Amino acid sequence: MAKPSVSASPSSTPLLKDELDIVIPTIRNLDFLEMWRPFFQPYHLIIVQDGDPSKVIKVPEGFDYELYNRNDINKILGPKASCISFKDSACRCFGYMVSKKKYIYTIDDDCFVAKDPTGKEINALEQHIKNLLCPSTPFFFNTLYDPYRYGADFVRGYPFSLREGVPTAVSHGLWLNIPDYDAPTQLVKPLERNTRYVDAVMTIPKGTLFPMCGMNLAFDRELIGPAMYFGLMGDGQPIGRYDDMWAGWCIKVICDHLGLGVKTGLPYIWHSKASNPFVNLKKEYKGIYWQEELIPFFQSVALPKECTSVQKCYLELSKQVKAKLGKVDDYFNKLADAMITWIEAWDELNPSTATAAKLPNGSSK
Repeated sequence: MAKPSVSASPSSTPLLKDELDIVIPTIRNLDFLEMWRPFFQPYHLIIVQDGDPSKVIKVPEGFDYELYNRNDINKILGPKASCISFKDSACRCFGYMVSKKKYIYTIDDDCFVAKDPTGKEINALEQHIKNLLCPSTPFFFNTLYDPYRYGADFVRGYPFSLREGVPTAVSHGLWLNIPDYDAPTQLVKPLERNTRYVDAVMTIPKGTLFPMCGMNLAFDRELIGPAMYFGLMGDGQPIGRYDDMWAGWCIKVICDHLGLGVKTGLPYIWHSKASNPFVNLKKEYKGIYWQEELIPFFQSVALPKECTSVQKCYLELSKQVKAKLGKVDDYFNKLADAMITWIEAWDELNPSTATAAKLPNGSSK
C-alpha cells in the first residue's frame, strides 16, 4: 500500500504552516521558546496566561503570537467564562476555542527539545503533524505498530478491508526525563527518570481508554476540537491534575463512536521539571479515589446513533455524567453543566462548526 507522503526537508516550507496554532498555558516568561525557535517560529502561537492578569508575560522577539489573560477570557466569553478553569493549566482549552486553524499543538512551558538516541534534536511538532496526516487503525491491531510509517507495513493476517484506516483526530506524544506520574508514584520513586526512547507510534484500539497527558499533544480541531474541554479544575474546585485525563476519556469514547483514531508514542519532548508531589497529592487525592468510578463509567458509555457530530456526542455525554456521576459527588453535576456551557461558548465563537454539527451526515451547507 502506498504511504501518505508527509516528509519535509529543513529548507522547505514548514508543514501546515498556515493551518496550525501552538497553544501554551503559562504563568511565567516564555524563555523556553528560545530552544524551540527553529521549530516553532514559523507558526502562530496562542498564549493563555493563567493567574494574575496584571503580570506581564515576556515572549522572546520574533514570534507571532496572541496572548489572553483572565480579563480577556471574561470579556470574550462573558458569563460563559465560568467554564474556563482558573489557576490551573486547564485554562489552555480557551486557546483551542479561539483558534481559527484546523490543527492544534499544545505544550507546557517546562518542556524542552529532546534528542533521539543518535543525538539529533527532535522536531516534535513535525512528528505530530505526520501522525495526524496519516490514518489510524483502531479496529485491528497491527503488531508492527503504525503501518503507515516508513519501513513498516501491515503484517500478514491484517484484513485488507481495514487497511485504508480512519482519520486521525489526536496525536499523543511522550516525555523523556521527568515521567508524568501521579503523586503517590512520585513519592515512592522520587529519583526515577525516563531514559527509554521507544521508536514507535501506535493507534490506541477502539474500546480502550488511556491517560492522556496535555503537555505534548496535537489534534485535528475540526475533527475533535469541541470535545477537547479540560474540565473544571484549580481555583474553587475540589480536584486538579485530572484536566487532560478527563478530556482524554471524553475524546476517546467520542472518537470510538465516530470512527476516528487516536495515536500515541512519538514524538518525545524533554520534561525538565518535577512538580511537588505533596502539592500534587492535595490536588489529586479525590481524583485517585473517584477514578475507580470514572473509568467504569467511560468504559460503559454508549452514545446513540443520532449523535452524528462531536457537539451532539459531547452534550449526550454531559447528560450521562450528570445522571451517573452526579451520584458520586455534586462536583460532577457542576462539571456536566460546564460541559454544556463549553459547547455553547464554542459554537458562539465557531459558528461554522455549530452549523455543521446540526446538519445530518451528507448534507451540504
